[in-house]
Amino acid sequence: MSSAIKSADATPPPLVEEEIARRVAAERLRLVRDAGLPEKPVEHFHRPMERLFTAEERDRVTILFGGFTWKHERFIEAVFRGCGYRFQMLPNPDVAAFQTGKEYGNNGQCNPTYFTVGNLIEFLRSLEARGLSRQEIIDNYVFFTAGSCGPCRFGMYESEYRMALENAGFGGFRVLLFQQDHGVKAASGNPGLKFTADLGMGQLNALNLGDVINDMVYQIRPYEVAPGATGEAIKEVVDQLSDFLENRKRYEILESTPGWISRRLARNKKLKDICNTLGKVLHHLYAEDFLNVMHAARERLNQVEVDRTRVKPIVKVTGEFWAQLTEGDGNFNMFTFLEQEGAQVDVEPIGCWVTYLLSQARANADAKKGLDAPYPDARWWELKQQLANEWKFRKKWLLLRLSEGIWNRQHARTARHLGGLTHRLVAQSDLARVAHPFYHSLARGGEGHLEVGKNVYYTTHHLCHMVLALKPFGCMPSSQSDGVQSAVVNRFREMIFLPIETSGEGEINAHSRVQMALGEAKIKAKAEFEQALASTGKRLDEIKAYIAEHRQLRSPLYPVPRRRGIAGVAANFVLHVSNLMDGNARLVRLPGEI
Repeated sequence: MSSAIKSADATPPPLVEEEIARRVAAERLRLVRDAGLPEKPVEHFHRPMERLFTAEERDRVTILFGGFTWKHERFIEAVFRGCGYRFQMLPNPDVAAFQTGKEYGNNGQCNPTYFTVGNLIEFLRSLEARGLSRQEIIDNYVFFTAGSCGPCRFGMYESEYRMALENAGFGGFRVLLFQQDHGVKAASGNPGLKFTADLGMGQLNALNLGDVINDMVYQIRPYEVAPGATGEAIKEVVDQLSDFLENRKRYEILESTPGWISRRLARNKKLKDICNTLGKVLHHLYAEDFLNVMHAARERLNQVEVDRTRVKPIVKVTGEFWAQLTEGDGNFNMFTFLEQEGAQVDVEPIGCWVTYLLSQARANADAKKGLDAPYPDARWWELKQQLANEWKFRKKWLLLRLSEGIWNRQHARTARHLGGLTHRLVAQSDLARVAHPFYHSLARGGEGHLEVGKNVYYTTHHLCHMVLALKPFGCMPSSQSDGVQSAVVNRFREMIFLPIETSGEGEINAHSRVQMALGEAKIKAKAEFEQALASTGKRLDEIKAYIAEHRQLRSPLYPVPRRRGIAGVAANFVLHVSNLMDGNARLVRLPGEI
């Protein structure tokens, strides 16, 4: 009796994990069947694994690249070729490429995606038309492009490239992605694209040269006396500089030091590599041959004759990175259109975007200070832990600050050796300061606070008569910025600000809107010039007669002093010439003059 009671009161043994899982799965299956849902296993998305670009393929695989101005791309191509890569810049994308991109891509994608991937597909088809099979194209070509993440469609570019290529019949074509904040994505221990000191410093020079030359084109061409003279000079200069970047002698410390030093360095590989890298950096930046080729380019540009008495409104172009940079159908050929309408275009340098990324990384490090500290719970009296926390933060902060400073300095130095016409990069702290009351300087997506900051900065500092913001249709970050701009324009009533959304269609409507805003800017520039001329007490023909007697004043490299509150080149120029005529100023000696 007692044993029976004991047996009845006993707790049954617990179910093992496998039995629980089996019963849960069976019940889930019953519920799915009762609901009439298909019995299909869950398949989570995984980024497709593609064949790697390896070092062994460098001699036969060509890297394709595009998306910048032709000046930037020529310099970038030259540096890659000089480092032993097969590299080819793609043609400038046109409307046909846009239609191809729409045909094979998703609906509602970002405008630059359609243009760039469509352009790539059109190029691959041209290779096929020349007799290459699709497999040969897939094996012997790769595409190198930029990527990112964040709250805009830019984070989807990589998947869009792959999908469109797959739909066009080029499945398996390799895409090398350069992440803005993480560098090149390479999963191989032996990547085909290896960043060395020669490649890294060469690209720094390439981008700075591209920025300076591109800016000089748009500062000189509106005032050229002989039509087409600027284009001819720039083509020669780009050819000379590209040839130099590709064929310049590479620095090797064992070949550049006395024998007794070389022998010692050869026995210590680590020390040799450190010294060799430092030597390469200094050689790329300060070598005499680099300065000589820049000075030769400066002399060629100095041969173009300009007439700065022409009154032209200055239009500062801002907006989304690709739309404000490309020169073609991607932004309705807006730069050409503006010049045809009598404006001077103030283009945006890539260097501003680079320094923005560096300053944002520094600001993020400031905001997150202590969150990733090695001793987050250190008390105030634990000095060793506090110092360790501070050192980790300061080391990263100083490296970013140093990188930003080096980039700004090298851009200014490149501009100086090419004639000094290009202005320095605007300090990111200044752009953030003027934008922050309207748009938080840590808000991410697209160009962040830059669109607002540039509009305020260039208008209040009287550096332009009008700001034109170019962006893809439906660009979320730029749409947010445009919403903020209404408050900005209401605060600064003298502003002329116009946002334009670009796509493969709507060119006539966009040009019409620009013409209307440009009409206001022309009135503003003309009134500014007439007031400046009247203040001199001289007639325009008297000023022109003085200019005709002095060749320096007809040089595109002659530095015209800017007056506070005056934006136009012509207005500042007549004020300076008047001072020269009155003996209140001296003619500036141009670079290279004896």
